[in-house]
Amino acid sequence: MTTLPRTRTAPEVRVGESLPEVRIEMTPTFIVSSALATRDFQDVHHDRDRAQAGGSADIFVNILTSTGLAQRYVTDWAGPEALVRGVSVRLGAPCYAHDTLALFGQVLSRADDGEFEVEVLGRNGLGEHLRGTVRVALPEGAS
Repeated sequence: MTTLPRTRTAPEVRVGESLPEVRIEMTPTFIVSSALATRDFQDVHHDRDRAQAGGSADIFVNILTSTGLAQRYVTDWAGPEALVRGVSVRLGAPCYAHDTLALFGQVLSRADDGEFEVEVLGRNGLGEHLRGTVRVALPEGAS
């Protein structure tokens, strides 16, 4: 049986704190299945020949998946009781099949209501794939 990790509490988190690096292999199966799971049927996310005919090197991750990965990165760090209040992501270089996405993060600020803003950066073999922020609320007391 798997035990869920403990949720960080607001007093445990420091502004400026870095999140640990997470690396995700971008297999064709991951790219295709995540595109279909988000109901994105654009051929560039599942058909290599059509993606290449359109000028891409291979199939690539869709924006909904990239946004979800940024959110998951922060909630995996924060814990299961963290409440995501907002996600904002800007994409850069495409994330092609057979590449690796490395995610990095840092706590940017804490608002008066206890909400934290966490910056997320995703890099792959082509450079910066995504940059954004995730706003998350954490419990005040021990959980």
